[in-house]
Amino acid sequence: HVPQGPVCTNLGLKPGQRLTVKGKIAPNAKSFVMNLGKDSTLLGLHFNPRFDAHGDVNTIVCNSKKVEEWGAEHRETVFPFQKGGTAEITFGVNQNDVTVHLPGHQFTFPNRLNLSVFDYFDTQGDFTLQSLSWE
Repeated sequence: HVPQGPVCTNLGLKPGQRLTVKGKIAPNAKSFVMNLGKDSTLLGLHFNPRFDAHGDVNTIVCNSKKVEEWGAEHRETVFPFQKGGTAEITFGVNQNDVTVHLPGHQFTFPNRLNLSVFDYFDTQGDFTLQSLSWE
């Protein structure tokens, strides 16, 4: 069973705004997840750093989910996370995509569901949320 962290709803993130997530990664982490979307069934961005899970090692897998239907996986091989370390990730919402800012690296993921507002955020897995801020 994947441990579920806090769930945020009614965030109201619109293009031009950003969400910054800070927390601690478990010392024996296998993977963790951050979901950003309209609600738990419409995920514009499923962000999943995998230390060693589902056959991936030190890879960030991103996807989108529409009800029960997942999109095509997008993989980033830059992996700035360490087991037992801290993580700070900023998600910048744009008109057509989301920019993911990592330490020393950034990439964009398309807004496949054409969400005009991101209301929902959750974390799961080997990650303890310490702070959440948006501007």
